[in-house]
Amino acid sequence: MKKGFLLNSKISYLIANMGHKDMLAIGDAGLPVPFGVDKIDLAVSRGVLNFLEVFDAILSEQHIEAVILAEEIKEKSTKMHHEILSRISKIRDKDNVKIDIIYKGFQGLLQQTKGEKVFIVS
Repeated sequence: MKKGFLLNSKISYLIANMGHKDMLAIGDAGLPVPFGVDKIDLAVSRGVLNFLEVFDAILSEQHIEAVILAEEIKEKSTKMHHEILSRISKIRDKDNVKIDIIYKGFQGLLQQTKGEKVFIVS
């Protein structure tokens, strides 16, 4: 039986098979998932298993090289933006690694998701 924090077998399998530059997206139930991208739907109801809970579980198991955020998060969701940056900062300090933070407009972010290996919906 798996001992780690991330217990979802499909997500664990996908992370184990990812390499450098492979991308994984985490979004809420309203974000469209491009055709052909593997989707893992964790949404149960509004607020159950929120974005940060899923993000923390992914961070517990995956080495990340970059985080791509919607430019709009800076103004429309300042608390969420701060929480994400705080988590990235802790990983940078703990593991002494470089993690790029990239901002794209919402439309650019939607285009970006077409290249994802998997899309996790929370």
